[in-house]
Amino acid sequence: MSDQQGQAATRTYPPDPELSKSANARPEMKEQGLEEFWDEQAKQRISWFEDYDTVLEWNQPYAKWFVGGTLNACYNCVDRHVENGKGDKVALHAVPDDGPDSPDAQDITFSDLQRRVVAFANGLRKLGVGKGVPVGIYMQMIPDAVVAMLACARLGAPHTVVFGGFSGKAVAERCNDLECTVLVTQDEALRGGKSFPQKVNADEGLDGGPTSVEKVVVFRRTGGDVPMGDRDVYADELMSDVSDDPSECPCEPMDAEDLLFLLYTSGSTGKPKGVVHTTGGYLTGVTTTHNLVFDVKEDSVYWCAADIGWITGHSYIVYGPLSNGVTSVLYEGVPGYPDKDVWWKIVEKYGVTILYTSPTAIRSHIKWGPEHAQKHDLSTIRILGSVGEPINPEVWEWYHEHIGGGKAPVMDTWWQTETGHILITPLPGITTLKPGSAQQPFPGLEFEVRDDEGNALGANEPGNLVLTRPWPGMMRGLYKDDQRYRETYWSKYSDAYFAGDGAKFDDDGDLQLMGRIDDVTNVSGHRISTFEVESALVEHEKVAEAAVAARRDPDTGQAIVAFVSLKGGNEGDDELKQVLREHVAKQIGKLARPAELIFASDLPKTRSGKIMRRLLKNIAEGEELGDTSTLVDPTVVEDMKKQVGAK
Repeated sequence: MSDQQGQAATRTYPPDPELSKSANARPEMKEQGLEEFWDEQAKQRISWFEDYDTVLEWNQPYAKWFVGGTLNACYNCVDRHVENGKGDKVALHAVPDDGPDSPDAQDITFSDLQRRVVAFANGLRKLGVGKGVPVGIYMQMIPDAVVAMLACARLGAPHTVVFGGFSGKAVAERCNDLECTVLVTQDEALRGGKSFPQKVNADEGLDGGPTSVEKVVVFRRTGGDVPMGDRDVYADELMSDVSDDPSECPCEPMDAEDLLFLLYTSGSTGKPKGVVHTTGGYLTGVTTTHNLVFDVKEDSVYWCAADIGWITGHSYIVYGPLSNGVTSVLYEGVPGYPDKDVWWKIVEKYGVTILYTSPTAIRSHIKWGPEHAQKHDLSTIRILGSVGEPINPEVWEWYHEHIGGGKAPVMDTWWQTETGHILITPLPGITTLKPGSAQQPFPGLEFEVRDDEGNALGANEPGNLVLTRPWPGMMRGLYKDDQRYRETYWSKYSDAYFAGDGAKFDDDGDLQLMGRIDDVTNVSGHRISTFEVESALVEHEKVAEAAVAARRDPDTGQAIVAFVSLKGGNEGDDELKQVLREHVAKQIGKLARPAELIFASDLPKTRSGKIMRRLLKNIAEGEELGDTSTLVDPTVVEDMKKQVGAK
């Protein structure tokens, strides 16, 4: 598509020869067959109670992996490390909201974690929780949340974690769908120095209508006074008379295809989709990808700066790192509090070697400036990772230079709630890196880029990203909704999983992700990726962050509206608007030039750090905004609305 030139990286980064010598990933893995590769990984990385007899049964659109095998996720994440003499190794550096210098910071060893998990599992057993009994978890980023997840896994009780920033109504909706009889929460939450009424929010949701929840277990975080009724019990009181001896609460053997957890993801319409993840394939997938993509070693200190309420937290805060026996950072707080260098204090204090975060978070640090990172010794960092959205080449370069010291490779990863684990990524020590490109399928996987008619596209032809082979961590459907599963993911193409994302291959056969298909605008019949326009804008020296939406236009079908946040000290005016519009035209083409450009102090973000693009589209179209309660700062959208209305 000649009118839309991609944001091709101007520079590539070959692997460091020293890293290549010691890398966990091997080039020959790319040549292995699907079942051969995953069979090797499952046998090498997972402890099975009973060996599986079949690697894969594929009956499209459903897969079964490691058929006949039994295992337990908690055993793999905790018990086996203690049994192997690693009980004194730190599992979690738990950093509270007020930072690593807080007196509440704690180091939790694998033995500590085992005792806490066993005690809580025994507490849950008193409430009737056991194999197949679902449990809801509505908590923030505290160690007790990890304990709750692992205790459920130990008992064979499926869990569904609801993001701590969601409303009580969302909690009740998800618990009712899974028919949870127990909800685990905390008294209050701390984020950015402020307390939030976690238990009260949960009560409001549960009391708003019929509920399956019979008992609410409350961990004390702040010690605040919260209402406690007949169905409520404090976690410490529940555990006051139970044993923490693992022999008195052995890990439940689970079939490889038994449900481990349900995680709900928003649909474009209708109720949230309950994504089903089972035990054997999922655990093999996250353990393997965590090990190879981040090149973890025995002495690694790993930090995934995400939230357990999302799939990234499940896979790369809890199950993947703990299964690999890695020391991790668990951070309760937010970027920029109590000061803008708190992340780099954490890296320096704990000697973090691997950092995995989102482009949104990196852009916040870019906006604040590199001087905050420069105050700290970040020399321990050897691998960087990016997740959640395509990373702009300029953001990649800043991350690599200012956080990675120009030496740490950046693993730009693509995957989804539905896929369970990373599917497209470079590999340390193997891949020559291209800023802004996720590049290659993980070993054993195959992708195609197709047009709407199903034809495979060649280099530099944007289209729809599809997977043509199954993978271990893939969802096992949508909970109690086979028809929706088939319609959502398998109806566009009869022979492939449609990811809902746009992509294109470059001249070298590397994949460049272009964001959601619905984030592709159609201007005068030309498909223009909002991601590419955003990348062009943030290339400008005065721009810290940019997000793009489309509005209806009588002449061109759609018109591009750009929302721009400037770096500190820069003022937005009509002259700069014109400069930025022409900058985009020069970078991509005149058709990509924003029809309208709006300056904002910040972009509308949820507490998880994601830009709420629905609101940007509503603003661009002049529509009602709807619910803005999940935003960190709801006032930013009102300022944007005024600018649009002033035109």
